Amino acid sequence: MNIESTVIFGCFQIIPKVFTDNRGSFVKTFHRDLFEQQGLETDWREEYYSTSYQGVLRGLHFQLPPHDHAKLVYCTSGEVLDVVLDLRIDSPSYGTHAMFQLNAKDAHMVYIPKGCAHGFYTVSEQATMMYKVSTVYAPAHDAGLLWNSAGIPWPDVNPTMSDRDKAFPSFAEFTTNPFTYR
Repeated sequence: MNIESTVIFGCFQIIPKVFTDNRGSFVKTFHRDLFEQQGLETDWREEYYSTSYQGVLRGLHFQLPPHDHAKLVYCTSGEVLDVVLDLRIDSPSYGTHAMFQLNAKDAHMVYIPKGCAHGFYTVSEQATMMYKVSTVYAPAHDAGLLWNSAGIPWPDVNPTMSDRDKAFPSFAEFTTNPFTYR
């Protein structure tokens, strides 16, 4: 398992070894000791998955303090364009986004630190995304930003989205930002 830095400080692309034979494949998605050596979160509180159809965009999502969380995301079927946006005011990468092609074949993962928004666009006919998070979902602290307000070059100008995601404030309107770089 290789852990590679990205343009966002504290955000990493994790490239596991994929073992393939005539039965299929095997992928290790988490190794506590390796994560600890890199200073990454190891105390995951919840894990869940979503399925989405082609052309669906989910995001940009995050949780506000004190329920903000680190995430580990990966695609177990299909393919998505995954995006992370740094919201941490004092971060050297504040306002920067990183894009990743995640798919079941390559099994790459993205480690998203606290203070970053996350979203993805489904490229394949259908995709399943897995999420590990370091805090329990807190509906009163659930938030997001408008998907097309931060200069992210999404592949679709009219994606399928939830009404909730369409109504999020823009990045410029996010003036009560509680996130700071640690």
